Amino acid sequence: MIGVFDSGIGGVSVLREIVKLIPKGHFIYYSDSVNNPYGDKTYEEVYSIVKGIVNYFLERECVAIVIACNTASAICVKRLRSEYPNTLFIAIEPTYKMVHDYNPLGKTLVMATKGTLKSEKFLALYHKYDNGKTILLPCSGLADLIEDGNDVKIRRYLEDNIKQYRGINNVVLGCTHYPLIKDNIKEVLGNVKFFDGSIGVSKELVRQLKLRNIAYQFEELKIIFYDSSDDIKKKERFNQLMRN
Repeated sequence: MIGVFDSGIGGVSVLREIVKLIPKGHFIYYSDSVNNPYGDKTYEEVYSIVKGIVNYFLERECVAIVIACNTASAICVKRLRSEYPNTLFIAIEPTYKMVHDYNPLGKTLVMATKGTLKSEKFLALYHKYDNGKTILLPCSGLADLIEDGNDVKIRRYLEDNIKQYRGINNVVLGCTHYPLIKDNIKEVLGNVKFFDGSIGVSKELVRQLKLRNIAYQFEELKIIFYDSSDDIKKKERFNQLMRN
């Protein structure tokens, strides 16, 4: 089994990319809706929560753990690798450098949680590659709206919070929930170029599994879904998003 987790069902955007490369893999997806969002919590609170999820996966003998949450990745992965040296952790990475490589002179909007924008990992990239045309936007509450799938409320949120940035060239989606509403964002901002870490993390997972000679393809695809709230609607939403 490969464990994949996020502070809700947003990490489905990562799992969909992984399944493209591992179409017959066996996965456990852990949706931590009870503690969503991570971005508004302290570092120690997030680490304590994430450590509990890691132990959940290890009890189920997962051969790799994918941190499909930008906030958890930014805060926890270095410490997890130190504390669990025999466990393979694949963490989604900030994609701000990709913007620099693609369009170093362009105007960029970074949409992320407060926790991600304050993290050491993101700030190091930002200070290194900022061209003076970057806007950092903490999107408090947006992940919750995406979890619920209410298009009317999502549209209203985007109109209220990002419409003023119409004309921007690049949008960094710094939360795994946000790629699920690319079409909604385009309706408000126009034809922007999106950047997120889901493709990169899926490629890195396969690369590391091959390096370690860990079997990851089987006879058929198997995905076990668990949500910490035990809300049946979360599973229905997850299955719907996996089909899209």
